[in-house]
Amino acid sequence: MRILVDCPAMSFASPLFLWFFMPATLVAYWLLPRFRNGIVAVASLVFYAWGAGAYTLLLLSAIAVNYAAGRVLDRIEHRRTAVLVAAVAWNLAILAVWKYAGFATQQIRALGVEGVPLVELALPIGISFFTFHHISYVVDVYRRSTPAQTSVVGFVTYIAMFPQLVAGPIVRYHEISGQLAKPVEGGLAAGFPRFALGLAKKVVIADSLAPIADAAFAPGAEMSTVTAWVGALAYTLQIYFDFSGYSDMAIGLGLMIGFRLPENFDRPYSAHSITDFWRRWHMSLSRWFRDYVYIPLGGNRHGPWRTYRNLLTIFVLCGLWHGADWTFLVWGLYHGVLLVAERLLRVPPGRLVTFLLVVFGWVPFRAESLPAAWNMLGAMVTWRPGPLDEFVAHAANPQRLAVFALALVVVLLPGRPLGPIVATGPRPLRAAVTWLAAPYAALLVAAGTFSPFLYYQF
Repeated sequence: MRILVDCPAMSFASPLFLWFFMPATLVAYWLLPRFRNGIVAVASLVFYAWGAGAYTLLLLSAIAVNYAAGRVLDRIEHRRTAVLVAAVAWNLAILAVWKYAGFATQQIRALGVEGVPLVELALPIGISFFTFHHISYVVDVYRRSTPAQTSVVGFVTYIAMFPQLVAGPIVRYHEISGQLAKPVEGGLAAGFPRFALGLAKKVVIADSLAPIADAAFAPGAEMSTVTAWVGALAYTLQIYFDFSGYSDMAIGLGLMIGFRLPENFDRPYSAHSITDFWRRWHMSLSRWFRDYVYIPLGGNRHGPWRTYRNLLTIFVLCGLWHGADWTFLVWGLYHGVLLVAERLLRVPPGRLVTFLLVVFGWVPFRAESLPAAWNMLGAMVTWRPGPLDEFVAHAANPQRLAVFALALVVVLLPGRPLGPIVATGPRPLRAAVTWLAAPYAALLVAAGTFSPFLYYQF
């Protein structure tokens, strides 16, 4: 079975979004503030449909099922567990079919089982994110930690809100339920500089590093030690500035339409341990797994061996959440093993060692296959003489090397996260981001030098 959809998502860093969609949505919101939720809901569905096409029906069906499940859980006292299990099973089934069926049939066929059709389904954009939103919503309503949303428009706004729909942050309903009724004040003054910062991080830094990383990870690259380290470091920086840039843009957009979304990054490459890294990297995902999987499994309450089992389980699932491939599973297991090792040794590895461990981990995460990952890792830990690969050297022009060096310095310097400082900090800083960084990034977008966000594929 083969179902493919070739329809590009509307990126925040695209002319269509910057020149048309965002201004039209903001103007509509400012002119008709009483209808904010309806405007955001309609705009969000248009935003999603632009990239997802017919898969918008999948999103709408998931919204309908979870809205109904929430209302039922709020009203009944008996058989609530059965309703919860059915709702969670529905959400997991969506992931199982659309994200993992192809991988599963590939593995079954690789074992020599005959007669199993190869399932090839295009991955609906944002499926991992909106599925986790739905699961957290029905679980929280079941736990009575928050009442169900009674308004269909309000629920669509929560789930489909375009700033966070495709790549997060993962927003729990209780974090935003009050804002659906009363928007946060002063959002534009703080929101636009935050959005501008994210745009600059994405277009100026991440997209400059992408050609270097792509060339190093390309099949057939001459994998000398120099090539391997340049490629691994380039991707380490690219994925941070790409994903944290998206999160800054999402948080800024949210503020501009009256919503305060949770922070998602806190200088993760400043971490002094892998445990600390996961408190700083993709924080909304870490909190989600902690509250909805790790703690229900027992957390650290039943002795060390149960704790180690729970940690490994969480990070295997975290790896598979990112993608249906052995490379992601190995990446998740690698981080789980490191967390167990830290608990056994009881000594944090320190900032430099933590950073290097994270760099090693990004290699299987980015590699096309496990053999390719082993090849690059082998070149990183043993000396392989040779110059920089021809195509990597061509990609690493002086301008990109300057960005590479600047990005490395920025992530390694101590200090507070820049995003919240830009949003609420001194006027000169906000003015610099608004009137210098944003126009330069916009010029690059107009010139066509942008690419989709990395986390769109998850």
